[in-house]
Parts: sequence; structure tokens; C-alpha cells
Amino acid sequence: MPKFSFRFIHFLYFFLQLFTIISKAQIRSDAELFKIIKSKDSLLFDIGFNKCDISQFEKLTSEKFEFYHDKGGKMLSKKTFIENTKNGLCKFSSYQARRELLQGTMEIYPLKNKDTLYGVLQTGIHRFFEKNEGKEEVFGSIAKFTHIWELEKGDWKLTKVLSYDHQTKDTLIGERSIFGNDVDIEKWLLSNKIPALGLGIIKDGKLKQVKVFGELRNGVSAPYNTIFKVASLTKPISAMVALKLVDLGKWDLDEPLYKYWIDPDLKQDERYKKLTTRLVLSHQTGFPNWRYMSASNKLFFEFDPGVKYQYSGEGFEYLRKALEKKFHKSLDELADNLIFTPLKMRDTKFFWDKSVDESRFAVGHDKAGNEYPIEKYFSSNAAANLLTTVDDYGNFLVSVLNGAGLSPNVYKELIKYQVKKKENSFFGLGFEIYDLGNGEFALSHGGSDAGVNTVFFILPKTKDGLIIFTNVDDGWKSYERLLNHYLGKNGRRIVEIENQK
Repeated sequence: MPKFSFRFIHFLYFFLQLFTIISKAQIRSDAELFKIIKSKDSLLFDIGFNKCDISQFEKLTSEKFEFYHDKGGKMLSKKTFIENTKNGLCKFSSYQARRELLQGTMEIYPLKNKDTLYGVLQTGIHRFFEKNEGKEEVFGSIAKFTHIWELEKGDWKLTKVLSYDHQTKDTLIGERSIFGNDVDIEKWLLSNKIPALGLGIIKDGKLKQVKVFGELRNGVSAPYNTIFKVASLTKPISAMVALKLVDLGKWDLDEPLYKYWIDPDLKQDERYKKLTTRLVLSHQTGFPNWRYMSASNKLFFEFDPGVKYQYSGEGFEYLRKALEKKFHKSLDELADNLIFTPLKMRDTKFFWDKSVDESRFAVGHDKAGNEYPIEKYFSSNAAANLLTTVDDYGNFLVSVLNGAGLSPNVYKELIKYQVKKKENSFFGLGFEIYDLGNGEFALSHGGSDAGVNTVFFILPKTKDGLIIFTNVDDGWKSYERLLNHYLGKNGRRIVEIENQK
């Protein structure tokens, strides 16, 4: 925040006492309230402070707002704070300084009046970067902060800010942010016409950081919890539903699917009797990708099931119908019970319903930057159309990295080379597998649709991973640079395998 000199020892003492009283009641990072405040923090700083979007300060701060700074002073009204920010930080440029929240330092504590929640106390550590005379970004300071958020008419408003323990040397914490320079990424997005980019970094089997850049649509900044349509990244979720049921002994990888479902288009072709869950999840059904791509608009076999690899969304839809017939539940109900609820994936949906917050949806764009109309779906598709956030999908992938709660035998089937796609590239069950050499491998899947390009890579041996979501037709052009930067030699090896003929 801007600097204003003052003393605030008594005020700080009050908050330290308050912190001591509630310190044992810290809210878990996977709790909904934690995510809400994290989202508010993202709007306040990533958009409001970093981009000098004064409207965010107007929306997020209470009329009783107070600001205390250990080196710069105090401002005891919302009006004063906003005027000082507008005429100081934001007067000469749309970007004069940048704040970066240090990964893993944010903590949230509930504030209650008896048993009624009225607010939360947020603490953390953040860095500030500034531009020198050459307009290059340089480190400015690092500091601790304490924020008080209170519920006002059902909405969370920032009522008090303390910014203290400022240091001009970056020695307060040893590890630099695992993300690169946010400013450079923003510039790169603009130059390459990528409206929004969602990044998730997994380290040591944990989702270490989520970052979202750019805009949902023209003039609307993308928040931390942006909802992306992720196209075929739906398939690993559907695959995991089936594998969970296999693990529970309720489903069989190699049981013929015709016991539960026969597509009307295939009734005269008895090759349908060969179809199994294993062949569906490894793309060996013999189906085309989609039946509507053929002149007949009917489903048919292009070759015998189990002969070779051929990517098919129809196969996953076939499996969905078989599962729904046996269990008398829709795919979204099965996924909610087995995956979404256990992993607290509250922003993940197979289709649009009243709980989807459209104000956070990343609208798809074509290569020229034109927006596509929002196409809403109202029933599950096992192969496409999933709506999710980087945070939610990151939690799913962390689960996969850590065994997905499956028995060792079922997990072995998931990561087994079921069929060869090309040299050093295979399909397991629902996941593409890259053989990186030296016993290392990556699980992956990509998604592509009008205005959508998404992909992930996770490495079970090192427990690292990368999630990339974009809302543009050619978002794939961001992949190579990001893979090289975040996954190093393993990322470069993945690029080599992908680029081979």
C-alpha cells in the first residue's frame, strides 16, 4: 500500500492480543470461507492495486475503513484512502507498483460475537515491486499485513488494514515466488492476444500457487477464482468416476458395456459386445471422435475395438450412458459423490445451473480477440464442457498425484501404458502418458474447443505439475514457454515428444 508516516503501537497491540485469542481457530485453506477471502484479496491487489483499478477499492472497502502503516501514517476514512491512492500511486501511470502475496503465508481466523460470525482476520506477508527510472521493475519492500473483513449486508467488506514490519531487503522469507515476473506475463498475453490465462503450479504434491491473468471479457479483469470451460479436461474426471467405482467393487474394467447400454446405431453390428471400460478410457473403441462429424450423423466402428488408439469423445459418452443405466444416477451426481464433494471442488460443474457464477466466467475468444457467444449446456457430457477453476482442478490433480484414494492395483492400471499413441507417448486410463526417460513419466490431458485451450501435466515421481487454462482458440501457443519455465528439463522433454512426427 502507499506509504504514510505515523505511530500505531497501541493499535497494533490490540490486534496482536486479538490474534492471540483466536490463533487456535485458524480456518483451513481448503475451506469455503478461506477461498472467499482469498478471492477478495486477489480483487483488492491483483486488480485494484496492481492495475490501479480504483473501482475495486470502492467496492471492497467499508465506509468505516481505516488504514495504518508503520512508516507512512494513517488514514481514517475510505474517502481519504481512495483519494490518496488515486492521486499518489495511480496519478502518473496505470502501473507504478505491484504487490505479490507470498505463497503459503496467508492465514484466516474467524471473528465471532458469541456464536455468530461477523468478520475474519487475515494475515500474511507480501512483497512490493516498483519501476526504476529505466522503467524496469525492481524490488521495493517486503512486509507483514493484517486485514479485518466484516460482513455488511451479506457481503465481505474490508474495514481495517495494518501494514507493518517493512524491510527493504528481501530476507524475510527464503523462497522466492515460484512464479516468474507477473508483469512480463501480462505483457506477453497482450502481445499474443490471449485474453485470460490461468496457471496452477504443483510442487511436492501440493497446489502451491494459483494465478489468473488478463480479462474475462473486454474490460473485465479475471479474478483468482475465474471459471473456465476446459473442454476435454472433462475426460480425466469422468475416467476417475469409473475408476472409483471399480475400486469400490461396483464396476469392472473389462466387463462388456452392452450389459447396460447398446447404442441404437450399433444394434446391427455385434462388435459392440467387445466394448469395455478399459477400451473406452484408453481410446480403443474404434469410434470416430464424434458421430456428427460423419455424413450419416450416426455412430459406427471405423475398426474393431481393441486394435489400436483413436481418440474418441463418443467412447466416453458411451461409458456415461452405461454407468447411468446401472447406477440410476446421472454422471454429475456420481462425480459429486465420489470426487467433487470429497475434494471440495465447489466451482466445478458438468453443465450450467443456477449455482454457476456467470460474472466469473471466462468468455471464449477467437484468434482476432472477438468474443464467442456463451454456449450453455444443461446436461452432463463425459467428454467435454466441464466448468471449473484452476484451484478446483488443481485439487483434483493433486489427488491423482497422491494416489487418488485408489487401491495400488487400480492406480497401476491408471498409469499403465494401455496403448501406444506414438513414440514415447501412450494412453493409460483417462490420461495420456509421456515417457520422459530415466523412469520419469508425465500424466497429461489437453482440451480444445471454440474459444478454449487447456492442458495439464503432472509428474508422479517428482510430484510436480503445471495447469494451463486459456480462453482463446490458439491458447496452445503459450504452452511451450510455460512448460520450459515451470517444468524445466521435463517440460522440454514433453515439448520434444509432442513435436516429433
